[in-house]
Amino acid sequence: MENEYEPEVQIDVNKLSKIFGSRPEKALQMLRDGQSKNEILEKTGQTVGLNDISFQVFKGEIFVLMGLSGCGKSTLLRCLNRLIDPTAGSIVINGNDIVTMNDDEIREFRRKQAGMIFQNFALLPHRTVLDNVAFGLEIQGIELEERHRKAAEALNLVGLAGYEQSMPDQLSGGMKQRVGLARALASDAEILLMDEAFSALDPLIRRDMQDELIDLQERLNKTIIFVTHDLDEALKLGTRIALMKDGKIIQIGTSEEILMNPSNDYVERFVADVDMTRVLTAQDVMKKADPVISCKSGPRLAARLMKEYGISSLFVVTQHRLLKGIVQIDDVVEAVKNDHKTLENIVINDLPQIHLNTPLGEIIPIIADSKFPLPVVDEDTRLKGIIVRGSVLSALARKESEPIVA
Repeated sequence: MENEYEPEVQIDVNKLSKIFGSRPEKALQMLRDGQSKNEILEKTGQTVGLNDISFQVFKGEIFVLMGLSGCGKSTLLRCLNRLIDPTAGSIVINGNDIVTMNDDEIREFRRKQAGMIFQNFALLPHRTVLDNVAFGLEIQGIELEERHRKAAEALNLVGLAGYEQSMPDQLSGGMKQRVGLARALASDAEILLMDEAFSALDPLIRRDMQDELIDLQERLNKTIIFVTHDLDEALKLGTRIALMKDGKIIQIGTSEEILMNPSNDYVERFVADVDMTRVLTAQDVMKKADPVISCKSGPRLAARLMKEYGISSLFVVTQHRLLKGIVQIDDVVEAVKNDHKTLENIVINDLPQIHLNTPLGEIIPIIADSKFPLPVVDEDTRLKGIIVRGSVLSALARKESEPIVA
């Protein structure tokens, strides 16, 4: 499906490298000469954290950095707000290269443009929930009344209204992480940097927080860089995913692109055990709804279309492609025999409708029991496509080199 608009690039990282050690320039040159991370460590004692990384992040997307421990994902995240200074390369955010910013400029950038959310919550134990959330605003010099107002609004966003005067040790792990999220939201930063933010939580709470983040993103449309080592979490949250290994980005793509078209054997092994029914959605397996018929048309046109296309049912829509229902060949033939002029009396409108983002796992039992193809609709019930049993089976069996969408 084509994008309706060209996405706006908010973060542009170009040829970024980070060497840890006292002689980074020598190690950097060795890296450019093609020597490996292990060779450089053995010969110089310098550690390659990031190796010539380039990528772009679009405004309003959740961009996930994923990989095993030691792959460089947290180092990269910390470079994006200069908690770690890169050895080489540029990081252009909202048109400004933060690598060249002085100390005052980078502090201002952190306060107003990029909020950081850590794995260990990083709450101040002697402050109330409200004052923890307001802490960043306090550093900015905002007056008490105003910062408490903004902090209270942020707590309401994350479902913690009523806990303003609680202390951190009175909260569960999930609630503490919500406080950390509220603190980042209170500053109204455009960019949220989340470093393994849900990794310390129990599985059920972790899933709840993932759902909460998705819900918040739909309402607030922040640009989020999310670090995780959990593939299921990455697939659930990521608009796009960057899979990292040894300080390099191995592949960037949507969940479907990485799962269905892994760039090399490493990526293929990484995603080998993923349950595709949890990842693919209606949008990925639907076919074009063609032909359809207008609700103002008659049974003779319906019969001709069915004969021409070799089909036994036909979806009925309005002029704006809003779904009205479906007609079957037997009913259409009977309507022609009886000289009916409209389809009104033979339209079946009691049929299941599938949303574009419905997971394949939820679709399979529905289509197994359905006598008709399943209509796929958007939030306004406009018909976007159809799902038949064959398209579901082919998507599950499809080889990596083949496209998903029919």
